[in-house]
Amino acid sequence: MLKKLLPYIVLLLGYAVIGQECPTPVLIDPLAGATNVPVNTTIRWNRVNGVPGYTISIGTTPSGTEILNNQSVGSATSYTPPLGLPANTQVYVTITLFFFEEGVADITCASETFRTEEVTSPPPCTLLSFPEDGATGVNVGVNLRWSYSPTATAYRLQLGTSPGASDVLDVDTGNTLSYNPPADLPENTLLFARVIARNENGSATACTEINFTTGAIAQLPGCTSLVSPQDGETGISLTPFLEWQAVAGADGYRVTIGNSPFTAEILDGVRFFTNSSAIINLEANRTFFITIIPFNEAGEAIGCEQQSFSTILGCGPYLDPASGELVTLNPVLSLPDTISFCENEAPWVLEAPDQADGFRWYQEGSDGQYRVISDTREVTLSGTGMYRYEAYNLSNDPVEPASCPSFKEFEVVSSELPTITNLDLQEDGENIRIRIEVSGSGNYEYSLDSPDGPFQDNPLFTGVTPGSYTVYVRDRNGCGIVSARLNEPELSEGFPRFFSPNQDGINDYWQFTPVPGLDAVPLERIEIYDRYGKYLFRVLPGSQGWDGSYNGRALPGGTYWYKALDIEKKIFTGYFTLKR
Repeated sequence: MLKKLLPYIVLLLGYAVIGQECPTPVLIDPLAGATNVPVNTTIRWNRVNGVPGYTISIGTTPSGTEILNNQSVGSATSYTPPLGLPANTQVYVTITLFFFEEGVADITCASETFRTEEVTSPPPCTLLSFPEDGATGVNVGVNLRWSYSPTATAYRLQLGTSPGASDVLDVDTGNTLSYNPPADLPENTLLFARVIARNENGSATACTEINFTTGAIAQLPGCTSLVSPQDGETGISLTPFLEWQAVAGADGYRVTIGNSPFTAEILDGVRFFTNSSAIINLEANRTFFITIIPFNEAGEAIGCEQQSFSTILGCGPYLDPASGELVTLNPVLSLPDTISFCENEAPWVLEAPDQADGFRWYQEGSDGQYRVISDTREVTLSGTGMYRYEAYNLSNDPVEPASCPSFKEFEVVSSELPTITNLDLQEDGENIRIRIEVSGSGNYEYSLDSPDGPFQDNPLFTGVTPGSYTVYVRDRNGCGIVSARLNEPELSEGFPRFFSPNQDGINDYWQFTPVPGLDAVPLERIEIYDRYGKYLFRVLPGSQGWDGSYNGRALPGGTYWYKALDIEKKIFTGYFTLKR
């Protein structure tokens, strides 16, 4: 069983719980239905969040395995067939989401297909890759290897004691990339090697040969195995200390580590002369494949098996075994885009609104670069401008926990108590409309006749029944509330409700007359407006008043408005009727 051969362990729930499903489409290169695909193509597919591994099958029929049978690639999302694909063939690729866990059903995606190119020429040359050209002291029991020649379907290996000769070895290896001679090569001998690739169109010609020199017959070292972490172990630190069993007679160890069984992104055959090494900056929530080959002057150990280990879950996303949901350790931020403070409260203190293991605050400088100004939950902001907020959680790595941050840029603006500069009244049928005009740098909201609201964003109130009102303006950021009285009772009685400028000596002028007995603050001036808000006349205290004209022309009867200002700068507004 493949599950028992592969040592991977995953701390995730299976399909029955989490509802994982195949992506659409599965393949991203080549795309399903593609034609004339190179035979040496790399097959790539879409990643599925929360899936720890994949297997790939390649065949010439739907779900077929004639070319490749259910090959595990770990968490990699690509695979390059080491021997290429057959030419001019309808190829079917089947990807399986693999959970590595007994009792959890894998998910086999529907096969997708493409057609490879027609090959009409012989393959290019290839060279022996091991031993390398010019190598000396090569073990007489060496396993010979060479590189894939695109479009090749078979290889011939020749080995001789002189250039072009094949007196030591001349064998057709078929479609393979290595050959282990059945008998030892001659010791202490200079040998010349050629690999001749071929396909149905012929063989490669004029290819270069390499040479190497064998050493004396000697004892090869045996293989080794991991001690820490152990083969198949999970939850490994992103900075692990690797240790393997020491091998008697070994001079050193060649170590390869990759993200899949066929790659070497971390270490590619690096030689170590001790049986341990620290590795840094591994990726979280991945399975790593490691091959350790002991060597000495006789050569490398033969047949050493690949092993694996899996790193901690890291920042995610990964599946929570308890809930079956995808989880990420990066905090979710709730800080708004704009932060406002009252300008008379600077410097301002802001506290992070989110739950996290740590915080950092940055301020944008004049050069556009952000610099740290706090690494605690609270930050003191000295001025307006652009800032950056960072909240982070730490992974559970016991050696070097990873920081899982989330960032948010925000703007700090100042606010202030509003100042009511004008109450603009206009006729609205039988009612009136009131527009509140204010000044200030804050963000304000408005209420009519109640300091408790409801408040509205719009400073215009329509359909208001004529009468006495108090308007309230409140800063949204808590900097305060101000009010102004419209038609204050003690003053409204002193403003005439009508006048008739017909020169009959009765109510020919409109002027404010204080009511006896009322302790009212003296007025500074009164301004007269028509129903459309056009300024007409200024009435000064103690003057005769307004005669109902504008620039010497008598105005028609109708409704007119007044705005009065007392010496304490309070504003009073109302309306009256001019009768003709």
